[in-house]
Amino acid sequence: MKTEHKEKMKKRRRNLKLTVAYDGTNYHGFQRQNKCVAVQNVLEEVLPSIFGDSIEIAAAGRTDAGVHARGQVINFFSDGMIPLENIPRAANRLLPKDIVVTDAQVVDRDFSALHSAKRKKYIYKLHHNKIPDPFLRRYSWHYEYSLQLEPMQEALSQLVGKHDFSAFRAAGGAPGSPVRTLYEASCQKKGDIFTFCFWGNGFLYHMVRNIIGTVVKVGNGKISPAEFAEIVQSRDRNKAGKTAPAAGLTLWQVYY
Repeated sequence: MKTEHKEKMKKRRRNLKLTVAYDGTNYHGFQRQNKCVAVQNVLEEVLPSIFGDSIEIAAAGRTDAGVHARGQVINFFSDGMIPLENIPRAANRLLPKDIVVTDAQVVDRDFSALHSAKRKKYIYKLHHNKIPDPFLRRYSWHYEYSLQLEPMQEALSQLVGKHDFSAFRAAGGAPGSPVRTLYEASCQKKGDIFTFCFWGNGFLYHMVRNIIGTVVKVGNGKISPAEFAEIVQSRDRNKAGKTAPAAGLTLWQVYY
């Protein structure tokens, strides 16, 4: 958005912050697309009918095609004065069933869903079983090979703190420093579901999915936790594992 247009939008009465949950299976990511449907396209089509003016959204993050969100955050300026408590209900009547507004707030005029974010949490789920489960396929990576929890926990613990994550950075992302701080990088197992949690001050393009694709190689014994550490230190994407499937990843929460 051009600076002059942004200033024009900021003259509207309210800066609104919405929390949005969605199943990303049927969408080409969050960010607006011209030739295919993204979550932003749907929101910017529906919200004007509620607020009575054009809507341009800023979001906390650009989830990729097939990635889900439980706590995506958006903000926009509007002159519409619909009561806050009515916004989720009004929006959810018009939105498709796989996109839901869960909360609405009025925030300071300088608040930006993207730039004001301090930390984010992602959850990744892996279904470990010889047989696929059709009821889990949208929200997990089905993995049928040998997988041990303890080596993966050891490898992930090495990611906590401030590191250069170039080894897990995909081409095509936004330019900038590859250094990020992770406050949590963990894995737990319940039944045949492995749940990975990543909580940090920011994430590179495909970073979580590339970490998962590499740490699974530790879990199945192809590399050791020490070799995982060497991959991190190498800063070489070619030495890391493949990108894990999008379906297992959810943007869980954004902290401000």
